[in-house]
Amino acid sequence: MTVFAAKVSPIRMILMDVDGVMTDGAITYEGADTELKRFNIQDGMGITMAVKAGLTVGILTGRSSPMVDRRARELSITVVKQGFHTKIDGFREILAETGMTAAQVAYIGDDIQDLPVLWRAGFSAAPANAVAEVRSEVDYVCQQLGGHGAVREFIDLLLAEMGIMAEVIAALTGKKP
Repeated sequence: MTVFAAKVSPIRMILMDVDGVMTDGAITYEGADTELKRFNIQDGMGITMAVKAGLTVGILTGRSSPMVDRRARELSITVVKQGFHTKIDGFREILAETGMTAAQVAYIGDDIQDLPVLWRAGFSAAPANAVAEVRSEVDYVCQQLGGHGAVREFIDLLLAEMGIMAEVIAALTGKKP
């Protein structure tokens, strides 16, 4: 049994913050109304792997951006909650809509507004560059930075702890495990 096996076994949903987790936290404005976000392609493959594994994947973010909706569509992310500055409200809404319990959710966040969700999630993580207050409260601190592979590391860890990594890779590549 691995160190996180008991906490990871009930997980059915992976939930992520966006700015500072799926992105490096920088916001670039172009012109008067255009906001640009940069997403990591390997994080995207991790999300694809989670979806292939049958996990629900979701986004819970304080900001609202059409780029988040676009990225969610591209990656088959089915739960998208934007504009929740009080993240616990969004988390409660997600639980009510999906019928899941907090213990069935793995959440990765990077700043203090994520703490109420991180405290309640069944398994919690933070990118390496999360604020100290968050890093000290989570089950796992990634070696990778937000927007630079932390999401992939988080998902790889979960799939490995669930014992399904080889099956997921086989399903995506056609190679037998």
